[in-house]
Amino acid sequence: METQTAHNTLRHLPRPSHHPKTAARRGMLLFARAVSVVFTPFYLPIVGMTALLFLSYVNQIFPWQYKALVLTIVYFFTILLPSLCIRYYRKMLGWTRMEIGQKERRMVPYTISIVCYFMCFYLMNNLRIPHFMSSILVASLAIQICCAVVNVWWKISTHSAAIGGVAGALAAYAEKFNFNPLWWLCLVILLAGLVGTSRMMLRQHSLAQVVTGFLLGAAIAFFIIR
Repeated sequence: METQTAHNTLRHLPRPSHHPKTAARRGMLLFARAVSVVFTPFYLPIVGMTALLFLSYVNQIFPWQYKALVLTIVYFFTILLPSLCIRYYRKMLGWTRMEIGQKERRMVPYTISIVCYFMCFYLMNNLRIPHFMSSILVASLAIQICCAVVNVWWKISTHSAAIGGVAGALAAYAEKFNFNPLWWLCLVILLAGLVGTSRMMLRQHSLAQVVTGFLLGAAIAFFIIR
């Protein structure tokens, strides 16, 4: 009797879902999280500086030691340092990545990144880094400040603003150095669509917030670097 009762109980227990749609959705969300982590808003200065130092005529001007020094400074102050500080702040408060992304909790991460960018610009200025190179950092700093101000009223997408900054910087340097950026712009726009879609899939932003972020970042970078 007890065996029969146990059998009936097990038969009525909910079984784990192996529905193809559920598995596909989980896979898509995992991919969206990976895209958001890889294309962090902090990558704009290092991507722009790398492209400028190795994919333009600047590659023939400076020795590799100088380029390595510049990229190390930019990486430390715009990616490593702010990422570690924000991670420590998040762990200290016990928040997840999703929780710290809420509009009312984003001001401290914005402030940390802005301070780190100021430190980087100050050091580059003391080292007499040419203005056409440091302007990438100035554009990134301006994008961070504008996003922080907008975030007081509206949760704009900094991920999209960063990839928009890449597009704006590319267009500005194409005009300044007289080269055709068409294929590079196509690649950046495809990546922008991927990043924006990932942010919406994770329910971190709406379509309007993603598009506005991209246009704001592109405009700021273009007019500052130009």
